[in-house]
Amino acid sequence: MTRHVVATVDDIPPGQRLLVRVGGREIGIFNVGGEYFAVSNRCPHEGASLCKGRLVGLVESSEPGSYRFSRRGELLRCPWHGWEFDLRTGKSWCEPDRTKVRSYDLKVESGGALVEGELQAQTFPVLIEKQYVVIEV
Repeated sequence: MTRHVVATVDDIPPGQRLLVRVGGREIGIFNVGGEYFAVSNRCPHEGASLCKGRLVGLVESSEPGSYRFSRRGELLRCPWHGWEFDLRTGKSWCEPDRTKVRSYDLKVESGGALVEGELQAQTFPVLIEKQYVVIEV
């Protein structure tokens, strides 16, 4: 896997998303309450631009008339047909064993961690002021 720096954390405030292109793929990056998730921008059902869909939560019920709302903003609803995908796993909420959107590992790393690797260039002291969002594809 190749690491790609795609944004700073300031580029994706909580509750927001950013669509990036990495290795010819469109990937949506979501900040849900300070946690970052990355999924393919293609709905596996009919190819809609999935990352343009609404972020919703989960409504659970243990009995009629009683419900509980949880996981606010962790489910992504396809804008074409309403299929919902879990941002944590990529699995469809309706058919989790059969249908899944591609999800990607994502890390937030300090600028200092980005200079370590197999290939090293001559380095100079650098002042680090921001954190960067890094994706592995």
